[in-house]
Amino acid sequence: MNNKIFKGLYLALATTAMIGFTACEDEPDKYEISEGSPTIRYIRPVNVEAADSIITGAYMDNNICIVGENLRSITKMFFNDQEAKLIPSLITDNTMIVTVPGQIPGEVFNKIFMVNNSNDTTTYDFSVLVPGPNINNMSNEWAKAGETATIYGNYFVDDPNVPLSLSINGRKIDIDEFTISTITFTVPEGLAEGPIEISTVYGKKKAKFNYHDTNGMLFNDWGTYDAGDKSTGLTNHGWHNQLIVSDENSLDGSYLFLGDCDVDNDTWADGNLAFEYWPGDWDGTFTGTNARLSDLVSFTDFANMALKFEVNIPSSNPWTNLSMQCIFSGDEQVTLLTANNSFFNGTDYPRGLWTPWNATGSYDTGGKWVTVTLPFSTFKYKHDGTPASVPLTASNFTGLTLFVWKGVTSGTTCHPIIRIDNVRAVAY
Repeated sequence: MNNKIFKGLYLALATTAMIGFTACEDEPDKYEISEGSPTIRYIRPVNVEAADSIITGAYMDNNICIVGENLRSITKMFFNDQEAKLIPSLITDNTMIVTVPGQIPGEVFNKIFMVNNSNDTTTYDFSVLVPGPNINNMSNEWAKAGETATIYGNYFVDDPNVPLSLSINGRKIDIDEFTISTITFTVPEGLAEGPIEISTVYGKKKAKFNYHDTNGMLFNDWGTYDAGDKSTGLTNHGWHNQLIVSDENSLDGSYLFLGDCDVDNDTWADGNLAFEYWPGDWDGTFTGTNARLSDLVSFTDFANMALKFEVNIPSSNPWTNLSMQCIFSGDEQVTLLTANNSFFNGTDYPRGLWTPWNATGSYDTGGKWVTVTLPFSTFKYKHDGTPASVPLTASNFTGLTLFVWKGVTSGTTCHPIIRIDNVRAVAY
């Protein structure tokens, strides 16, 4: 790309930049554009430990330090055809800290283009490195055959020579459509539980979760034990027997049903909105379907784990008030023999607060099942949403309470229906 082309492309942009950067005379310390053109001597990492290293390329979204002369003459900077954001407080005559743009180049020149105050362009050889694919989550990890599912992440790049590829449990899956951050596909018949892998020209990545994931399962076919289906048999085990339903809305056997009652700022409806699993039996034993959750799943590395489940909320009964308190408890807090609510009612005990309606004022899934992920690192609040002073420990994972109460109380009155299935604790 020659200088004349760049002049034509960025004339208007450069003019705007000059206006934005030029200092007023009554602000002598304000950043000012200098005359002339810049010179880059070398580029190095930002961190001090690597300050002596010289780099010729960097990954997207990484910070770099440019070293040279007259760098304050730069009004616009492009890595290939992607514009970088210039921050005046990070620019001197001799150094500039800048973030490599996070968008994949449309055209690759392996150059930095610097436009100055006179709209002249200076170039410097530098490569933008594109990471391999990154997988964050899936719309419904338990989507059924024939249903459409979406995988979310980044750097889903399709190349004519090395096409974007998706496989599940070693089986190549046809992709319906994709963007740089989403892949949508139709679940084929006979697809069994297994790992999800995405491959691009820049590398391969396996998700931390499986399709139809049974890892870390705590509650699935509620009250039914089946070793072959990995059903734990755990269900209501506390003060309340919430509805366990198997009907046309089922995802995988039976599910937990919460709600179908009016909810406003002051609602305490534990008869409709509280599920408890408190371990132990009346004889003091902890076995079988009365076992501690920590006997089913290891929580040793809970800091790098998350609570996951599928949820289904019909559009006819959206959720618009209060938070779901997700409270893992230890034997010191509650067992069947020591049943109480002091560990979550008005105390400093930490829990996660799931409030999906808070961003828009209302939340439903359109009657479809979707996967919810709540990292244990976010389980740090009291019941009212203020920070808890007591942190979770590995001993706090023998029981579980889910209760729609308190938390965020700035919503509107609603009559929600909340269906929950496949509650699990997994690596995150």
